Amino acid sequence: MPIKIRVGHTPDADDAFMFYGIESGLISTGEFQIEHVVEDIEKLNEKALNHELEITAISAHAYAYLSDYAILNSGGSFGINYGPIIVSKNRSIDKLKEGLIGIPGSMTSAYLLMSIAFGKLNCQQMLFSEIPNAVLLDKVDYGLIIHESQITFSELKLNKIFDLGIWWNKKTNGLPVPLGINVASTKRLSYHQIVEFDNILKNSIIYSLENLDKAVEFSTKYGRNTSKNTLSKFIKMYVNDFTVDMGEEGKNSISTLFRLAKTSGITAKIPEIRYSSYY
Repeated sequence: MPIKIRVGHTPDADDAFMFYGIESGLISTGEFQIEHVVEDIEKLNEKALNHELEITAISAHAYAYLSDYAILNSGGSFGINYGPIIVSKNRSIDKLKEGLIGIPGSMTSAYLLMSIAFGKLNCQQMLFSEIPNAVLLDKVDYGLIIHESQITFSELKLNKIFDLGIWWNKKTNGLPVPLGINVASTKRLSYHQIVEFDNILKNSIIYSLENLDKAVEFSTKYGRNTSKNTLSKFIKMYVNDFTVDMGEEGKNSISTLFRLAKTSGITAKIPEIRYSSYY
């Protein structure tokens, strides 16, 4: 009898790429019958608070507010000397604390990184895909940009005024930037089931990397009219070796993120982190 589970992931090209093998039935999903729940990352963060899904992508930052979840070793999004950026039409970074910043969510890792770097700021939450236009239309003074807009912002005549990925790289002596992770509810799944799904997701990612062109083509359904070449570039940035298995370096980057957040007074405590290998 198949075990029905709900798996949350975002309507973004890199997530679609990772799930190509699973969604297309090209790899075995073992004992699981999977229902895909596709939502914006901040909505998935909110769903995780209430254990609405058995497995879900979340922002690494959101893990600080959760309990009874294990982090999967596979499926993470880590930047390697690149990450979220802050853009503006004509303002400098020196005026950041005086302006209004459009952010993709208060539980996103991008927001946490910016807060560690600059402290408390005046922010307005909005859908990540609306932020570039909000800057263009002067609804906000600055935009905290994630996903493919990190590549396409210059096409909109926006200026990159700060790169949080480069900042993180210097601050941590070269650790990857922890942005997105996948977590499993330990209230809803057993240890065996969590480990099994972790391996299934890893196999799906490897399958996509070995069938790159077809997996990228599959991912264009979430391209938001972005060219295939740009999507391919974005996917290759965020589906990397750390995505297949974050390893000790990836885990160290997550621990470092929470340590810096506590030291900066942004989060009250460092969460107890559990991984699927050791939970």
